[in-house]
Amino acid sequence: MTTTIRPAGPVQQGADGARARTYDVCDNGRPVGAVSISTDPAFGTSAGILHSLGIEEAHRRRGRGTIAALAAEEVLRGWGCTQVRLVAPADNDAARSLATVLGYTERSRNMLKTLRRTAPALPAGVTGRGMTEEEFAAWAATSVGTYAQSWVERGVPAEQARRKSETDHATNLADGLATPGMHFHVLVHDGAVVGHVWVARRETPGGDDLGHVFDVEVREEHRGHGYGRALMHHAEDITLDAGLGLLGLHVFSTNTPALRLYESLGYEVTQHNLAKAL
Repeated sequence: MTTTIRPAGPVQQGADGARARTYDVCDNGRPVGAVSISTDPAFGTSAGILHSLGIEEAHRRRGRGTIAALAAEEVLRGWGCTQVRLVAPADNDAARSLATVLGYTERSRNMLKTLRRTAPALPAGVTGRGMTEEEFAAWAATSVGTYAQSWVERGVPAEQARRKSETDHATNLADGLATPGMHFHVLVHDGAVVGHVWVARRETPGGDDLGHVFDVEVREEHRGHGYGRALMHHAEDITLDAGLGLLGLHVFSTNTPALRLYESLGYEVTQHNLAKAL
């Protein structure tokens, strides 16, 4: 058995240097599957994505998928990529098992919750309100750097992390606080702001709209008093007020306290995001 990958078409290349290509996975020259790769528009051209890998049922469990994935990684190295990532749906154990064999580690998870008709009440003396322009300006002054640093701490090269943060902010906040579908709120207790939450309206791959928590943080001096849970309850209220019944979020796998909080609130994992250095 000789497993190789063979281009199924030309390299698709953008003006910014981005590349994408699909390959046939071949067994002794005969196609038995396909693998698709690209550079990563979020992290830049030095980061790659293993988009999909499929082997025909009759040819599985013989190591062809592993060989094809490794060959695809070699192509990405040739493109100058230093890291590669992939997405494994929560119900696809085979994808996660293969990724583990290939040396990928989980970087983060996406989670989702179906909301009840009414959000849980906030604790006594705690209220939520929209951010002021002044509060938003203070948040925006540090948010790009803070978000980039969170990726660096998970092993992403500084240049890629900065690219990711700048791209996300520019894409999602074209008009700042006035950007349609973006909701910035603060949580207040006894007149003091104790934290903030950013909830955005997003579209699922199936075309349905949902709320998504892009950023939630309790100020350091107010941590340990249940305000994180209150902020997430307020995020549900924001989402319901927008006429949406689903609320999603992205959480780093090493953030154990946040993972435990979200699980206790009823969020379920929808996908695992894995990565490896090349």
